[in-house]
This record gives sequence, C-alpha cells and structure tokens, in this order.
Amino acid sequence: MFSRPFARTMATIARSQPITFTPEGAVTISYNALISSPLSLSASIEKAFGSQPDSLGIVIVRDLPPVYPSLREKLLKLANSFAHLDEPTREKYADVKSSYSFGWSHGKEIMNGKPDTLKGSYYANPVVDKPSVSEALQKAYPEYYGTNIWPQYEPGVEDFEEAFKGLGAFVFDVGCKLAAACQPFAAAHLSDASLSLATLIASSQTTKARLLHYFPPSADAPLPRDDEPVDSWCGFHLDHSLLTGLCSALYLRHDPGAPPADVAAPSPASGLYIRTRGGALTKVAIPPDCLAFQTGEALELATAGRLRATPHCVRVGAAPGAERVSRETFALFMQPDVDQPLSATETFGDFSKRIFSEHYEQEAQAVQ
Repeated sequence: MFSRPFARTMATIARSQPITFTPEGAVTISYNALISSPLSLSASIEKAFGSQPDSLGIVIVRDLPPVYPSLREKLLKLANSFAHLDEPTREKYADVKSSYSFGWSHGKEIMNGKPDTLKGSYYANPVVDKPSVSEALQKAYPEYYGTNIWPQYEPGVEDFEEAFKGLGAFVFDVGCKLAAACQPFAAAHLSDASLSLATLIASSQTTKARLLHYFPPSADAPLPRDDEPVDSWCGFHLDHSLLTGLCSALYLRHDPGAPPADVAAPSPASGLYIRTRGGALTKVAIPPDCLAFQTGEALELATAGRLRATPHCVRVGAAPGAERVSRETFALFMQPDVDQPLSATETFGDFSKRIFSEHYEQEAQAVQ
C-alpha cells in the first residue's frame, strides 16, 4: 500500500502532462495515455470540457488502434451506398413509431423550422440489438427501446449491419474509457457527485448511433455561395447525450458514369463549426485517423449547467464542383437509461420526450 502523501504526489505527477492542441485549437489526447495513465489527462479534459471562454467542448483522441481507419472507411462508404438506393427501398427501413429513431430517416427532422432534406440518417443501437427492458418501457420510449432494423438483401449494402456494429462498438469502447478518465473532473460538477459517468454510459441500453449522408446541393438545397450561412449543411444544435463520439467526415465526388471518388472537402470553409464557451465561432477539423468527443445537453442538465453542451453545425462551403460532393460521417450518442434523473424535476426520458417533440413535432402531427 502506498502512503497517502505518496499517492497524492503520484496523482500530481500524472496530472502534469502538457496540454496539446490541433492547429485550430481543439484539445488532443493520446489513446495510449487514455489506456495507461488516464489521470495524466485531467488538465486536458478540463481544458476541453471546462468553462473557460476559449474551451470548445470537444476533445480529439489520436493514436487509435490501427483497425480504426478501415472500420471508418467501410461504414462511411456504405452510408453513401444506402443513400443511393431508390427511395421506396430506403423507406422500407423507416420507422415512424420510433419517431424515425431506428432505421432510415430523411426529411422528417425539423431543423431551423423546416424539414431537413439536406441529410439522410440511419439510426441503430450498435451495442444492444433488442433492449432487455419491460414491455411498458418499450411502449413508453420507442425512440430508445425499439429493435434495430437492418437492410436485408439489398445490393451494395450486404455488410451494412456488420460494419455499423463494428465501428459503433469501437467508438463506444473508446467513449467509455474517456468517460472514466473524465470522472474526477465530472464528479466535481455533477449535481449528484455519487454518479459515475462511465457507469451511466456503459450500463445504458439507450446508446444510439447515427450514420449520416449529407446530400450534395440540389434544387431544394441550393448551391453554396460565399455568403452562405455557416450552418448551411446542418443547422446549429446541441446533442442531447452525455457524450457524443464523432468520426472525421468522408467526402465523395459523384461524376456521371464513374464510381464515387474520395476527395478533399469542397472548400477550406467546409465542415464542422463549434461555438466556444465564450461564443466565438471556430471551425474544427477531425483528422481521419482520430475520433472526437463532445459534451451533450444531458450532461449540462446533470451538472446544473456547470458543464455546458457544445453548440455545433456543418457548413457546405462555396467552391466549384460542390454540387457533386457528398459528406458521410458517423456519430455515437452515449447517454443514460430513461429513468436516470438529470435534475430534481426531469429524468433523461422526460428530457428526451421534450427534445423529440421539438424536432419531430410537424411529422408527429401529420401521423396523427
């Protein structure tokens, strides 16, 4: 057994690792340190997720195991393949009873007051195919406790389920390790200090992944201009998770008669934008061999606003040929079970119902 003074000294040494940044100012941490010395990341985590005006609310994890790039590339290219199936085929995999929170969703979500036709999404829980909860909970929360829907016998997407689960499980594992490393920092801010961020995530059956295909500009999504809004491809929003894992986007060029080709972003202005804690707008690039994690609104509620969610959006970027370029990416939302209190008056389930009603209100009225 180490003496308490010695243990405190070792913890101090562990916390002394210098903070490193991307060129755009996002905090980066090494996966190796996450595995071998998570306490050494305390300063980096506080800088990334804290309340300083220049904190972005996002951290980039580098030095990932070598299997990651192939998992990412395979699934993101399948996102494009699924999005190019004919519409009747895609709609077979839509699920209205879950508010389109399982399977395919296009034009159902409300962003900036109108249906979002700029991107198509495929939702599934990559950790649990069928949650082991009561029938009452399944009926009360179909957005989380439904059963995964997978494409069956569709040409070009035969490996869809395997690839989705493979990448999802990888991001989930890294996210659980990050949550454990965040615990000393999070515990100081959680309204209930006895909660374990890692346990809330690892034991939950509400994990949800979203595979995204951003359609190239079209008649209902006009070509970008130099003065286009910064949220031209995806409106400003907050995730309603505790933590969200994000893959670097893959851009594909679509030329007549040719297979989709990997390309750079249409413009240096294309991509993910975040507002810092102080309100400054910052473009953040996630390197292709890295993962990013950002804070969600459930964490903000669970900390009574002490740890804020990360406002973010996506911009098309004005450039010649942008009308032939799609964007593929993957997000994993890590969150507690629905009965977990986030505040004195609201559980995660209550909170989720409130958020879903805001983003799917018009669609729900049409179904009724």
